[in-house]
Amino acid sequence: MQTTQAAVDTTHTVPLAEPKEGVSQAAPPGRLVSLDVFRGITVLAMILVNNPGDWGHIYAPLEHAEWNGCTPTDLIFPFFLFIVGVSLVYALDGVKQQGGPQGPVMWRIVRRAAVLFALGVFLSLFPKFDFSTVRLLGVLQRIGLVFLACGVIFLKTERRTQLWLLAAILVGYNVLLQLVPVPGFGPANLEPATNLGAWLDRTLLGEAHLWKISKTWDPEGLLSTLPAVGTGLLGVITAQWLRRRDVEPATKVAWLFVDAGLFIALGLIWNGWFPVNKSLWTSSYVLYTGGIAVACLATLYWLCDVQGWRGWIKPFLVYGVNAITVFFLSGLIPRIMGLIKLPGANGKELGLKEWLYQHYFEPLFADPRNASLAGAVTLILIWMGILWWMYSRRIIIKV
Repeated sequence: MQTTQAAVDTTHTVPLAEPKEGVSQAAPPGRLVSLDVFRGITVLAMILVNNPGDWGHIYAPLEHAEWNGCTPTDLIFPFFLFIVGVSLVYALDGVKQQGGPQGPVMWRIVRRAAVLFALGVFLSLFPKFDFSTVRLLGVLQRIGLVFLACGVIFLKTERRTQLWLLAAILVGYNVLLQLVPVPGFGPANLEPATNLGAWLDRTLLGEAHLWKISKTWDPEGLLSTLPAVGTGLLGVITAQWLRRRDVEPATKVAWLFVDAGLFIALGLIWNGWFPVNKSLWTSSYVLYTGGIAVACLATLYWLCDVQGWRGWIKPFLVYGVNAITVFFLSGLIPRIMGLIKLPGANGKELGLKEWLYQHYFEPLFADPRNASLAGAVTLILIWMGILWWMYSRRIIIKV
């Protein structure tokens, strides 16, 4: 990871042309402020749902759907992958339009994807570093794979081809999961442990390297990464429309809302035979969540970039410019805290995080769900203070 002290450049959150050390020039006037705000809101929500004080007491909207369906929490990860696609276009469009050699840019895409994947594996390994049971896939790994695929697709194809590719991915994935028989189980099905994706993960990765909670399938599995690339492509396609200079902002926003409504409607229709499901990352889930993501970005674009209403954005902006950093560290630090043992009730040892929660949060709230939520909100506020200081010092950590 690279630390730079630089002016915040919101259109190049994916730094493919590495900045020089020191203070850079101000970001160009055409930067997309709404993109960093959207990213900040998304990663803040991701930290909120990933770090409750007590996993046993969580309000329903802060939990994932048990299987089929979509809660507010199920929107967060596809929003982030959609943002990855948008960011790629703003980072790479200039290189693509110049038409020069793409080798160095391709190398930077591969390097960044590899770093993201490695950071995800490191989180899975820490603190035991048991390679025999490490989970090979996960959130950061999927972000890296989607970043790699969408970066190559954007550089090598035009928007029309990307639309056809998106349609082929979604239809092809539906066919695979609902028509191809599952070896050892029989007919195609959409059950957690017996669908085609779960079988592929067990066959290629082995049960020891899957999600430890399920042990037989992985919500960030190999096959479901294919439609996750589709989510990234929705961002790529949306960003190219936003970057058009021959269309007025009001027209851009209007058509984005039309597209959003169309995607949501198609997702809900498709849900009738290929249910909205985050763990399977079904095609209906891609369209439904992608439509909501388009509507959110259109709203923020109109407010922040067109109308210039920015007095409220600072808390989200500080999260947005260091999003991967805070996500990685917010997953690492609780693991470190778990290594610090303190005496609890009945002589039982507790990790530092659990000890703090039981001594300083549980006693303050009659409803344990409120105590759990307060623990997560406290973490968000602590990180906001750290990120605010980093933002004021123009410190951006880039992978």
